[in-house]
Amino acid sequence: MKRRQTIAAIDLGSTKVAVIVGDIDEQGDTRILGVGVAPASGLTRGVIDNIQSARDSVATAVEKAEQSCGMRILSAMVGISGGHLHSQNNRGIIAIPDRTRPISEDDRARVLESAGQISIPTNRQILHVIPRGYWVEGTEPVSDPVGMYGGRLDAETHIVTGAVSAVQNLTKCIEGAGVQVDEIVAEPIGAAECVLTEQERQQGVAVVDIGGSTTSMAVYDEGSIAHTACLPIAGSHMTHDLARVLRCPWESAETLKCQHGRAFSTSEIEHETVEVDAFGTQQRKSVKLGYVSEILQARVEEILEMIALELKRVGYADRIAAGLVLTGGASQITGLAEVAESRLGMPVRQARPASHSGMSDLIGSPSYATSIGLVSHGLNDRTPAPEANGMHFDVPASGLFKRLASIGRSLMPQ
Repeated sequence: MKRRQTIAAIDLGSTKVAVIVGDIDEQGDTRILGVGVAPASGLTRGVIDNIQSARDSVATAVEKAEQSCGMRILSAMVGISGGHLHSQNNRGIIAIPDRTRPISEDDRARVLESAGQISIPTNRQILHVIPRGYWVEGTEPVSDPVGMYGGRLDAETHIVTGAVSAVQNLTKCIEGAGVQVDEIVAEPIGAAECVLTEQERQQGVAVVDIGGSTTSMAVYDEGSIAHTACLPIAGSHMTHDLARVLRCPWESAETLKCQHGRAFSTSEIEHETVEVDAFGTQQRKSVKLGYVSEILQARVEEILEMIALELKRVGYADRIAAGLVLTGGASQITGLAEVAESRLGMPVRQARPASHSGMSDLIGSPSYATSIGLVSHGLNDRTPAPEANGMHFDVPASGLFKRLASIGRSLMPQ
């Protein structure tokens, strides 16, 4: 029996480090084999600010994942987030010298290389060059030009860049924990892998991952990714508001948010009270849930306003028919989807990781959408092709590339 390819993924978030191990089951879905989670340390707004602390958190999570799956983790897909992530779309054109032969994979690689050539500062590097569409002789777009005939081939790509320092620090942190980095993936792209449907991608949708300290966005239009962004505001800001206004310890504010938090107040809970830890001579004090909801609602509306402004800035506010798909830990605030739908005037749904089996009781919540998506990204057919001028092209892999990618994969039995 042929051994399945196994992938490990590391999601280094602001509140937790999640290490997920998975392969593909008989139905073609992602199967989770092991999970390791540890409290995060050494990160601020998605960027490492203390390598030693972050490395220790990663090492702890990796060790737990190895114990869970009974395998040794040698390398992994690694997610990256933070305000340093930027994206843009670019177009390239090449001539096909011999019109009597069909367009080849080499021609496709050449036009992608042309479309991936952009000028960026020396302190930034390209993370992804993702094809958005091809045009043969300037006609209607096609999904794959290989085998077609024409004298001119155009391609448009979505290019994601990140700060060199952030990438280097992340790589050093992961390798310091004893794990090699297979690929660094922008987290909104990872989250989209396991929460979006094909119909949503075709009709236009924005997946919004509201995490601990950053809110990541990936906009899809006509089946392909069109925009990637990361906003410096998320769930930890809600906790900070509660801790400051209610004058209670951070841990109590976080528990209050997770257990009783609502994105809007209702008459049923307006006068209900709950006890929380307090500073000073009082060890405990009562707070009204209606007041808690008002505090959270103000921050929720600010996050939604920033999302709306970003969509309007890039021209997709009126083009995403499927609206928003919310995921991430902070998206679990009760009533958030309803408030978003009302404020933004578009369809909104909360999404849990889909198309995966195994350990769903442990990682079935939106908090693990990015982690599972990173595993899916490594397992699906879009394996990075060989580098050209230092750039990775995310194009469908040939059989040869798949076989090469499977050699020395991330896990070995202990």
